[in-house]
Amino acid sequence: MLTLTTLVLLAACQRADEASVPEIRPVRVTTIESRAASGIVSLTGSVQAQTEINESFRIDGRLVERTVDIGDKVKPGQLIARLDPQNEESGLQSARAQLAAARAQLVEARNNHARMRELVAEDAVSRASFDQAVALLKTAESQVEAVQSQVSLAENRLSYTRLFANVAGVVTARGPEPGEVVAAGRMIVQVAREGARDAVFDVPGRIKDVAPKIPEITVALTDDPRVTVAGRVREVSPRADPVTGTFAVRVRLIDPPPAMRLGSTVTGRMQLPEALAIEVPASALVRADGKTAVWVVDKASSTVSLRNVQLGGGDANTVQVAAGLNPGDVVVIAGAQALRPGQKVRVPETRS
Repeated sequence: MLTLTTLVLLAACQRADEASVPEIRPVRVTTIESRAASGIVSLTGSVQAQTEINESFRIDGRLVERTVDIGDKVKPGQLIARLDPQNEESGLQSARAQLAAARAQLVEARNNHARMRELVAEDAVSRASFDQAVALLKTAESQVEAVQSQVSLAENRLSYTRLFANVAGVVTARGPEPGEVVAAGRMIVQVAREGARDAVFDVPGRIKDVAPKIPEITVALTDDPRVTVAGRVREVSPRADPVTGTFAVRVRLIDPPPAMRLGSTVTGRMQLPEALAIEVPASALVRADGKTAVWVVDKASSTVSLRNVQLGGGDANTVQVAAGLNPGDVVVIAGAQALRPGQKVRVPETRS
């Protein structure tokens, strides 16, 4: 009995020792070097209008109707939305009533002034009484002007309960739904203005720095590469995106074909001059959280970690890395799909 118990304990210890041994996976790696390279860089972007306008009300109110939706075409003067006009109509009625009362007082003041002018000419009343009549007339005239301004303001507020399109274009976004109370200036719909269109790309800083001053850019539909158009850089963002580290570049499309509609996905190609570039085999790339990454080996601990990278040009076998890697980094090029962060690896040989 004692012997059986001892054997069971020994077997359990042996299994525990085997379980505690970390798994070491064999991989193939390459050491990153910068090489002189030139070629065509390819980036994916989208077609956008050069100008987008947020249509909004000038006053607060409850939205009762929106007559357009995303994708609808609008023209200048077209009704887009309406607010509940009840408060503005009441305000206009009140102002008009005040105007009528002020005009009645003006008529009375004018009649009194005319009568006093005749009487003072006959010395039937004192000069002070006539001066008082003159003052009352001026006061009545000023009151009519002030109330007339209030009526104009009330009429304007009533007109502001209806929102009309300022430009011709296509609705690309919508804001609140009917029934919501909206604040003045809140976007009701966004209209992409008709006319010139841009292809917008997120360009890594490394490519932006080495690109020619006046690059020749060819833009093609991603779904149909046969549809192409020439482009010219119109605007380069001076500030990098805080999340991606890329720069927004707007490329004006020169006479774009009808197939390049707003929102279409396009591919831009540009010839780069000879410059130092980092290249890795396509087999080194993996997808992690929707981003492109590679496994980098820590030489000291022989463990791997994921590192996001930004790609430039390339072909089916080799890709250029625009950002994320530095010369001297050791990258896994075979066996990458079976790795996990912090896992130990065995490197049979290192090739550069």
